[in-house]
Amino acid sequence: MTGERWATAVWAGVLLTAVWGLARVARAETVPPAGGAAPVVKAVTPDDRLKEGWWQSRHETRLSATNRASAKLVFIGDSITQGFEGGGKAVWAKYYAPRNALNLGYSGDRTEHVLWRLDHGEVDGTAPRLAVVMLGTNNTGHRMDKPEDIAAGMRLVLERLRAKLPETKVLVLAIFPRGEPATDRMRVNNDQANALIAKLADNERVFFLDLNKSMLDADGKLPRDIMPDLLHPNGKGYTLWAESMEPTLAKLLGDTAR
Repeated sequence: MTGERWATAVWAGVLLTAVWGLARVARAETVPPAGGAAPVVKAVTPDDRLKEGWWQSRHETRLSATNRASAKLVFIGDSITQGFEGGGKAVWAKYYAPRNALNLGYSGDRTEHVLWRLDHGEVDGTAPRLAVVMLGTNNTGHRMDKPEDIAAGMRLVLERLRAKLPETKVLVLAIFPRGEPATDRMRVNNDQANALIAKLADNERVFFLDLNKSMLDADGKLPRDIMPDLLHPNGKGYTLWAESMEPTLAKLLGDTAR
């Protein structure tokens, strides 16, 4: 074999080896988990955030809240619910403090975190007439979960509440709009999740309420004078939320609208 032919043969062997190696990598990347197990869906797998000091502290504080046993109303959610302690403080004082409400909103929480909290005592020893639940925007914003996974997480939250609070009615709110235009990919994801979450209502114990149109302008845009960061309500946004929800809330509580 001449030197030229030998070199050509060597390079051909190198190329064949490289192609074979790439094929092995490609096959390895498509191999299902060992034993054929389905991938873990995080939205339905309870998980904590105890490594975050403030989160652990808030959980412990909620477990020891003095109004737990007497609370008529419980709010369960993420930063939008926790925000009643900030930008929505005046609204809380007007509408919910007189009803001895308990705020179980934690900034950044996703469905799996609420599942963990419910599994670790957050509503134990309470007997509210009504629980208001809004969850899922962080599943979209942090991880872009599929709408089906977000709805599955919400379904498990409702199952936990049914088991722990069998006499309590639950008002599930549509995930609030986010992003300015109606075409915002995260808003679209939330809207698709809302369509599935709405089907979880039985209108006997679990009720679904979509307040989103009241927060949008005529073109479907989310105004910054309601949500300056296009995600979290300000004082005006919390007022709009409370006013829009009040007729349904009062009816479910057997209360007088404020």
